[in-house]
Amino acid sequence: MFEAKFQSFADVSSSHDSAARVSALRAELSRHNLDGWLLPRADAHQNEYVPKNAERLAWLTGFTGSAGFAVILKKQAALFVDGRYVIQAPQEIDGRIFKALNIADVSPAQWLAEHAREGARIGYDPWVHTSGQIDRFAKALESRKIELVPLDANPIDALWTDRPPEPSGAIVLHPPRYAGETAAAKIKKLRASLKDADALVMSDPHAICWAFNIRGADVAHTPIALCFALLPKTGAPTLYVDDAKLDGKTRAALEKFLALRPPEALIGDLTQAGKRGETLVFDAATAPVRLVETLREAGGKPRVTDDPASLPKAIKNATELDGARAAHIRDGAALTRFLAWFAQAAPKGGLTEITAAEALETFRRENGDLRDISFPTISAFGEHAAIPHYRVSEKSNLRIGKGVYLVDSGAQYLDGTTDVTRTVVVGRASKQLRDHFTRVLKGHIAIARAVFPKGVSGAQLDAFARRHLWEAGLDFDHGVGHGVGSYLSVHEGPQRISKVSATPLEPGMILSNEPGYYRAGEYGIRLENLVIVEKREIAGAEREMYGFETITLAPFDLECVEPKLMTGDEIAWLNAYHAQVRKTLSPLVDASTRKWLKQATEKIE
Repeated sequence: MFEAKFQSFADVSSSHDSAARVSALRAELSRHNLDGWLLPRADAHQNEYVPKNAERLAWLTGFTGSAGFAVILKKQAALFVDGRYVIQAPQEIDGRIFKALNIADVSPAQWLAEHAREGARIGYDPWVHTSGQIDRFAKALESRKIELVPLDANPIDALWTDRPPEPSGAIVLHPPRYAGETAAAKIKKLRASLKDADALVMSDPHAICWAFNIRGADVAHTPIALCFALLPKTGAPTLYVDDAKLDGKTRAALEKFLALRPPEALIGDLTQAGKRGETLVFDAATAPVRLVETLREAGGKPRVTDDPASLPKAIKNATELDGARAAHIRDGAALTRFLAWFAQAAPKGGLTEITAAEALETFRRENGDLRDISFPTISAFGEHAAIPHYRVSEKSNLRIGKGVYLVDSGAQYLDGTTDVTRTVVVGRASKQLRDHFTRVLKGHIAIARAVFPKGVSGAQLDAFARRHLWEAGLDFDHGVGHGVGSYLSVHEGPQRISKVSATPLEPGMILSNEPGYYRAGEYGIRLENLVIVEKREIAGAEREMYGFETITLAPFDLECVEPKLMTGDEIAWLNAYHAQVRKTLSPLVDASTRKWLKQATEKIE
């Protein structure tokens, strides 16, 4: 009845071959007179979701998370992960080969400075590191005279005999009815940001796809084309892309306003620009150090700074915002159908984490507009829900019984990208669960109701979501919210709600609102909606004020709510939100779901 077409539950993690692979790598490094190797989970564009042929970290270590960094020395090796993966990483790697470390406690550069011999030569692939990353390593290692050595070829690629080929997904045009703005208008904006520079080197495929109104199919769940671009102050831009990704119609449409060149031509073009003494702008977050140094060595002047496409891409136009709202209504109907089905099926037994994920994807596909899921569904029961980025596999799959079930999922539609998390209980909620759930919910409501002046960043709002957890001596180790693209990446910058986000929030930005709490070995709670930053009119206000419009529509589990812990304003918000969910979605769901939805959104006192 249910099936998954956009995700697999195969157990892709394997550390069985790590010992042999690390040994082979060390032998290869010795041939280059190197004492160690830096290995990030990254491709040439610093993508979060990388193509299969760039999963070098997983191939060597067995770790399958979306963020990680390994340092391999002659006698020891370490894997660095953030708070999302401190539980997962030790379970996936061979602890005899790699030591798993929390990057918040010690950075790879600090560890390397402490464990590498003085004067050591450490190799790296200049295509998968940015200039900033290498500069930070160099500064940390300077006192011990440790040298960083770039290699023309990544030694892992020679050892990985069955390495997948480069992706060649088809590029398609993203029409104005979804983009809301022409490529010409976007290019004009970017050119205005160049000032005295001669050109912009675009290395972020998300920015390129946004600027040229195209989408691709090179990585899982994110419709981007892996490519580079060169945008000069005058004249046609150049798109460096594999010709196999273009059909005749798309090629003809693109050649009306840009030139097409193969990816391998970029190095030569940068060399020529350097010989002319040109100043080129590079994106500090995504530009490979290989490109920056190519220009510099040829005599050019690289200017490494924030990507000028990042902010205009993040501030959605009216068409994109309307599309996001429409996508969330369709998506909310599918999720609500799933929650109603789950409420009936789970108590009977027989469900597993995988069958639940398959069911949710099926409900989404049935609306007829699903292009893909926006990330692998986090379908987690019990102790697995305490792993923030848990990925269910055939090996880890748990049977769902009485207890806590967390589902974090999203979808890609042509008019918008969704991301939503709900936590529900099968059976009765314990007093402790109700307390923890309600504290997370209070934090969610605090963000949803926040009103703040222009210029405020996500760092200034982060504590709103944590206050009620802090009061009980609790916290969580991920940010409160991330930016979301428009039929692009489900994780988009520069906007965030986190302790370290300095980017001011502006109207039109879409972010997630997702506080959580994770009790290791027992359960996890996360409650996530997407919100749009909007202007707020306040009588007598002396400053321009902003707030959030919540666009995700799906009920919260009232069995887990303890009204006695909530204020009148918080209860009023929850009742109003549930009334909106019921009114909007009831006409879009079947009769049995409609009946369940009415009960699930009952007004609480």
